[in-house]
Amino acid sequence: MKFKLYIFLLLFSTMIFAQQKQVETSIDTTKNKIGAEFKLTLKTVVTSTAKVEFPKLKNIGPLEVIQSYPIDTVKKDATNYELIKKYGLTQFDSGRYTIPSIKILIDKKPFYSDSIKVEVAAVKVDTLQQKMYDIKDISSVDEGMGNWWIYVLIALVIIGIGAFVYWYVKKRQLKKIEEEVYKTPIEKATSLLNNLEKKELVQKGEIKEYYSELTDIARNYIEEAIHIPAMESTTSELIAAIRDASTKKKMTLTPETVENLERVLRQADLVKFAKSKPLDFEIKEDKNKIQKVILTLDNAIPTEVPEDIEDQLLNEAQRQKQIQAQLKKQRNARIGYSVAAIILLLFATTTFFVVTKGFNYVKDNIIGHPSKELLEGEWVKSAYGNPAVLIETPKVLKRMDAEKVLPKQTMALIKEMQLFAYGSMIDNFYITVSTTKFKQPTDIDLAKALEGSLKVMEAQGAQNIIVKQEDFQTNEGIQGVKGYGTMSILNPATKTSTKAYYELLLFKQDQGLQQILILHEEGDTYANDITTRVLNSVELQRAGN
Repeated sequence: MKFKLYIFLLLFSTMIFAQQKQVETSIDTTKNKIGAEFKLTLKTVVTSTAKVEFPKLKNIGPLEVIQSYPIDTVKKDATNYELIKKYGLTQFDSGRYTIPSIKILIDKKPFYSDSIKVEVAAVKVDTLQQKMYDIKDISSVDEGMGNWWIYVLIALVIIGIGAFVYWYVKKRQLKKIEEEVYKTPIEKATSLLNNLEKKELVQKGEIKEYYSELTDIARNYIEEAIHIPAMESTTSELIAAIRDASTKKKMTLTPETVENLERVLRQADLVKFAKSKPLDFEIKEDKNKIQKVILTLDNAIPTEVPEDIEDQLLNEAQRQKQIQAQLKKQRNARIGYSVAAIILLLFATTTFFVVTKGFNYVKDNIIGHPSKELLEGEWVKSAYGNPAVLIETPKVLKRMDAEKVLPKQTMALIKEMQLFAYGSMIDNFYITVSTTKFKQPTDIDLAKALEGSLKVMEAQGAQNIIVKQEDFQTNEGIQGVKGYGTMSILNPATKTSTKAYYELLLFKQDQGLQQILILHEEGDTYANDITTRVLNSVELQRAGN
């Protein structure tokens, strides 16, 4: 009777456990070649209201997940559905492996799949039948053209427009260059007086500018024709110099001519310095007086006959010198117009991208952003410390001296510590990986270890630390603690403070502690992407392996 009771209880317990098993595990094959796909299938039957969460994994044990297939749903009856999830797995090293259990959450309750043993067979190579070849050189990966050609094209268009402006202005200037270089001072003065009237400065109310140009024409003529420093002389000095020159050069000038010149020059002084406003008829009379004075002076200058051909060559050389000066002036003007056109186009192009793409896009892609360059650069996957921390980072981490970072009382408890880092706490991006073994066996409390790590950071300049804590699990199921939040970093050189965001992972294995710290400026979206990618890559070598 007792024997039958035991059999009943055994069957009853087996039935209960069978009812509790929610996940059915299967695999298409247990033996495959290197690089071939194992298709792992998980099935569970649940009600229509149940919430099922299959994990997103990059690795399942020693096998890499190369494909995570969508969940298939099959209706079993009126209330139950069968959910089917498949993972494509592979391994590139031959050997026997165990696919570990996978945790599936059903209505937030954990259920585990069965572990399965698989074998990866090496590919046999027949060196007698297969012809052997030399190893090929390393080939660069064709990454495609990307978008850089757009910016090059825009730059070439802008430079081309600047070159066109330079050519067009030069063509226009060459037509006028001979018109601006005159053979005689009287020819130049007459032409400039005519051009002055065409500007219509009086009609525009620019009386001061009109008198300034009018007197400059007269002074330039006197300086070039009579060789008096008229541009640098006051009105009184200029009149005295003309009277003196008329005597020395035997110029027949009437007192009325000199008085008219003096009257217009003093009128111009009143307009320029005393803000005097002559009437329209007075302005017209002053212009006529200047024109008459210039013609009278030109007629009064004695005609000098060149003694020989050398004087003619000298005059022509002076004329050519003036032409070269004008050419240089025009060239500088062309360069100015071209530069102005390029600056205007650059401003318009930048404005367009700011409006359509946003200021941050322009700043990050044209000026550059250090975190963006890290994110888009060539990443490195490596193992650090003992037991090793397997992690992918944008730069190789360099070994650091732990004694320079930790207090002496802390180092006294440590048997072995390996520290690797990139950057510093005051840089745009900072990451450290460390593994620690203690001298005395101790039960490590990860929450207290998190507090201790934050105190070390506080000693290095961290202030106003806000911390949140949650559990963390690697792809292979190693449990740890994650602390994250914000802090202020004090720069000891500039005495300025920067707001930063941090994430700190802690794991305990074999009486040891493994830590990963990532810190960057708060609000840096590129650094956030780097942090996500780094944390998703974290895997730990199990102690003793």
